[in-house]
Amino acid sequence: MAEFTFELNDDQKQVRDWLHGFAADVMRPAAAEWDEREETPWPVIQEAAKIGVYSLDFYAQQFFDPTGLGIPMTMEELFWGDAGIALSLVGTGLAAVGVLANGTEEQIGTWVPQMYGDADDVKVAAFCSSEPDAGSDVGAMRTRAVYDEAKDEWVLNGTKTWATNGGIAHVHVVVAVVDPALGSKGHASFIVPPATPGLSQGQKFKKHGIRASHTAEVVLEDVRVPGHCLLGGKEKLDERLARARERAGTAGGERVRNAAMATFEASRPAVGAMAVGTARAAYEVALDYAKTRSQFGRPIIDNQGIAFQLADMRTRIDAARLLVWRASWMAVTGKPFTSAEGSMSKLYASETAQRVTAQAVQILGGNGFTREYPVERMHRDAAIYTIFEGTSEIQRLVIARTLSGMPIR
Repeated sequence: MAEFTFELNDDQKQVRDWLHGFAADVMRPAAAEWDEREETPWPVIQEAAKIGVYSLDFYAQQFFDPTGLGIPMTMEELFWGDAGIALSLVGTGLAAVGVLANGTEEQIGTWVPQMYGDADDVKVAAFCSSEPDAGSDVGAMRTRAVYDEAKDEWVLNGTKTWATNGGIAHVHVVVAVVDPALGSKGHASFIVPPATPGLSQGQKFKKHGIRASHTAEVVLEDVRVPGHCLLGGKEKLDERLARARERAGTAGGERVRNAAMATFEASRPAVGAMAVGTARAAYEVALDYAKTRSQFGRPIIDNQGIAFQLADMRTRIDAARLLVWRASWMAVTGKPFTSAEGSMSKLYASETAQRVTAQAVQILGGNGFTREYPVERMHRDAAIYTIFEGTSEIQRLVIARTLSGMPIR
């Protein structure tokens, strides 16, 4: 078991500094352009692939860091660079994790490398779960997968929404209903290979923030995928569905739901780390500005009204990072989230990002409201953290239910 420490080791510091350099030298100079274009920053992704930042090997190394700090450290530095570009760099990881969590060794070896491509031909992947009427309420999912036994194929029909890289991905991972009677326990995940007929991009969303990240609907019309594209395989699925039917309405069923929630809990600190990166970036801009901007013959940081805001901003950022690190360490060492520590970290960090970026805009005054300074973009980007991977309201619900043991609604 890795010993908890507040100090990064030498290898982690080297990776952090390497990522910071890439974020400062490549991502930041390109951030405003790709935000305005609202397009996937393929040249930046390719640069990241050339040096190994955008690669399966790199993310696997960070994921298996025994301290648990590899992923949050990576997320913080990349999102310090720019949230929109960073999400284009890490969005493929959502699909990769979906395969790693549910796929067989053969499926993992076949599909995950294809999601990234290589430095000469970069690819992206998409994880498709949310639907127009099924966001937080995953039990309302309508996309269906029906097995055609004669052809050993699954037929998928439905519409997914809010899919990062949706429609432009080389590989799509789609969550669909295979047994509607079982609610959320009747779901399964499928690989949709490249150029599969029937899959198309629907509406591309024009967003308030993270505009360099492609977000779109994915439409599935009689999409046929081979049986081997069911993640985990049909035998495993049939066994799981049989157990779920037996446990329906029993205490065992409740334990299944709690186990699923624990999986989601473990992923939320990564989103918290993204929020910390954006908050830290905005704070640093505001601090530098307050030191150099003079009014009434002195730097504005000499005024308590400004200095105290900066003190609060830095305190909240450091507190958010500690919550993220605690939850990440707990997850990697197998410690149970008895107080929903994963949701705590995501809730506090995401709301910190919104608050700190708003304060940064205020400290810069009129300049902060223009696109000449990056805090305007950072403030827009920060809004997403309280929404995706479970809204702040959902996080509070998870925390309250965990603490009380009551079915709070």
